[in-house]
Amino acid sequence: MMKRILILLLVTCSTIVNAEPSSNIAWTPDMLNFVKQGDMFKGKELAESCAGCHGEQGISQIPEYPSLAGQLATYTYKQLRDYADNKRIHMLMNSVAAGLSEQDSADLAVWFASLPTAKNKAVKGDLSAAEQLVEKGNGKKIVPPCFACHGSDGEGAKQDIPALAGQQTEYFIKTLTEYKTGVRKNDVYSRMRLIAEQLSEEDIRQLAQYYNQLQE
Repeated sequence: MMKRILILLLVTCSTIVNAEPSSNIAWTPDMLNFVKQGDMFKGKELAESCAGCHGEQGISQIPEYPSLAGQLATYTYKQLRDYADNKRIHMLMNSVAAGLSEQDSADLAVWFASLPTAKNKAVKGDLSAAEQLVEKGNGKKIVPPCFACHGSDGEGAKQDIPALAGQQTEYFIKTLTEYKTGVRKNDVYSRMRLIAEQLSEEDIRQLAQYYNQLQE
């Protein structure tokens, strides 16, 4: 499996030669520290204007909008800056993020990271395809296991690998579909685009349901 993952990374790296950067964010020690030092209390104040779409405690009640509670601060910060830089396209969020300073973005990211993740009811039905992808991946398609990046409990990892536990099902499907079709392009080294291209609609549906019910 490790050999297959290395092959995926090599293929990924070959796609970025002479390509425009997928994001303007560079995770230097100074940048990491800047986000870490975000003001949670100012973030809470700013988040009041986000509640209509993302919920008062960062848990969205609108299927197509993501829950932000418990998300890694670095990931949320990157998405906000990518929206501001038009590296990720969404008509509403591009406008919202353009009005946020880098400090505002860090403050919001730290606030949402402090909130408890959504606790959703278990899904009835067959999720065997998702369980296979999460635990073992698909060697024939050179798809690494999801847990290798996103964690065994969907908690996310490092700077730009998001937490998935408790995420909205419809938003999850929309996101992977946008990666699969190339609509979304702000994944570093095209990692998720290459993986999503190998997933069927059923794979994506099951993964969305699997992570929606998963609790960190």
